[in-house]
Amino acid sequence: MPKVLILTGDAAEVLEVMYPYQRLLEEGYEVDVAAPTRKRLQFVVHDFVDGFDTYTEKPGHTWPADLAFADVDPAEYAAVVVPGGRAPEYIRNNPDCQRILRHFMTEQKPVAHLCHGVLALTAAGLLEGRRTAAYPALEPDVRQAGAEFVDGAAVVDGLMVSARAWPDHPSWMREFMAVLRAKAPVT
Repeated sequence: MPKVLILTGDAAEVLEVMYPYQRLLEEGYEVDVAAPTRKRLQFVVHDFVDGFDTYTEKPGHTWPADLAFADVDPAEYAAVVVPGGRAPEYIRNNPDCQRILRHFMTEQKPVAHLCHGVLALTAAGLLEGRRTAAYPALEPDVRQAGAEFVDGAAVVDGLMVSARAWPDHPSWMREFMAVLRAKAPVT
């Protein structure tokens, strides 16, 4: 059974972790959650409130990380998912997180990222010349990384599938599952 890795940490958006986690399990993939350390992670809920210029944040569910980034052998995984929330702001600085992401891009394995997850790929220097979606406020970060920002619900660039935020889940995961099934089908 092919394995998929989710790279995240504290303050990740709970929907952006749990939706792909459960969708991948439903499809028959084994899924591991990796974080800076192996511990119980505290996720958050981001919501949109009329009159606010940005989203709000509230505590969400907790979930255990299966392993620490330092313990990840990316060769064991068919694909990687990087959810959003605030976690990417700090996991992007982790050298092992960067090592893992570089493996997936270099070995041409499927990569899915959502919302602020793009920050982890920008820090690893992986977006030059690519097309990607992200949370719209990150358009300057995407352009600074040498990529084309696309304001879309499911942007496919080779084996990389990206989207803006959790409202894009159906389109994002539909496209990612198509890429994943073609590259690493469950048998």
